[in-house]
Amino acid sequence: MSVNALFHRAAHPAGGHHPERVGTRVRASCTLGRAVSWLSRATGRGAGEVIGGRVILALAPEAPRRLALGHDVALVSGTNGKTTTSRMLAAALGTLGPVDTNGNGANTAAGFVTALADGHADRVVLETDEGWLPWAVAQVAPTTVVLLNLSRDQLSRHHEVAHLSTAWRAPLADVGVVVANADDPDTVWPALAARHQVWVAAGQRWIQDSGTCPSCGGQCRRDETGWGCACGLRRPKPDWWLEGDELVSRTLRLPLELSLPGAYNRANAAMAVAAAVTQGADPATAVARIRGIETVAGRYAWRRVGAHRIRLLLAKNPAGWLEIVDLVRDTRTPLVLAFNSEGVDGRDPSWLYDVSFVALAGRPLVVTGRRATDMQVRLEMDGLAPTVVRGGVRAAVATLPAGPVDVLANYTAFRDALRELNHADGH
Repeated sequence: MSVNALFHRAAHPAGGHHPERVGTRVRASCTLGRAVSWLSRATGRGAGEVIGGRVILALAPEAPRRLALGHDVALVSGTNGKTTTSRMLAAALGTLGPVDTNGNGANTAAGFVTALADGHADRVVLETDEGWLPWAVAQVAPTTVVLLNLSRDQLSRHHEVAHLSTAWRAPLADVGVVVANADDPDTVWPALAARHQVWVAAGQRWIQDSGTCPSCGGQCRRDETGWGCACGLRRPKPDWWLEGDELVSRTLRLPLELSLPGAYNRANAAMAVAAAVTQGADPATAVARIRGIETVAGRYAWRRVGAHRIRLLLAKNPAGWLEIVDLVRDTRTPLVLAFNSEGVDGRDPSWLYDVSFVALAGRPLVVTGRRATDMQVRLEMDGLAPTVVRGGVRAAVATLPAGPVDVLANYTAFRDALRELNHADGH
């Protein structure tokens, strides 16, 4: 698209944005923001979403609020599963009509405003960083908020998890419906502030960060019936739950049969379906649409590179690594573990010692990344004997026998691997 065409499109918005409601300054800022985004992409300096959104916000701080007017906005937040659940929810709501979403993963202010400025649908699904959720609720007045889980992210410890849970509570008082994971005390506590709750028994395998009651600071005790605290906060009765591969409510039983692997993706699907139903979607039709999702932001899909078939899996914190290790534990597929410790990864990798890697025994293991030595030492502590390969994921995969290889990577290592494999594919 030429710059002239881009400016013409920006000056003549389609879909749900009404000029008199948005205002002249916001429309002008969107015009310039789109132009800057286009130039960023055209010059190879980035995808453009963030820089364009920053321009819009700098010129019109009120843009998110005005652009969201008249739209049914759903916010999806939590430590793990935001991108996948947002993709699933957008697909499920797509059975009702067009849906806009920030599927590129830009989940803070600049990403929100870009998605809203570029979109034209009446329904919007926004993946939302945990720390930005209060801001997003205040800005876009969502009709639905989906709370997946809260746990430490790298070296974020209990008091930080509790801080997020408490920070969520007050803004949610203005939200009509919150769909929340009934198995996580740190999502239940803030969800109770909303006008209406939908509870999903989505599970919580990683419980090390939910032993302290977010309401009173006492101890949350767990047994076969769930969790509870002496102050009265306890696991609510779920409206939706999972039984094996089936999603169950008090009136329905639906086979999921997802294309995406793992118990955690069944949990993500349960959250997405429950949220879609609150906005009028038919449950069976929503599940059918979610079944068709085979890859999310470069994850899960198998791709061939030379003599190997490679699958990329993201694990960015202790809870994520626990789920991914469980996903691959019953296979003997060779593994590449790519590990960095920079930027959004967090600079201190000592949280690796919170995760057990014993289940990865009995197969070839290769570690790579800019902090490969940290991963090597951690695996050796569990009695494993990985090979260290410098030079990136393709170099690491090349040392393994022909056939399938799973690549387990934390955030920036995943981004590097995806870029490297896309380049190999000619993308």
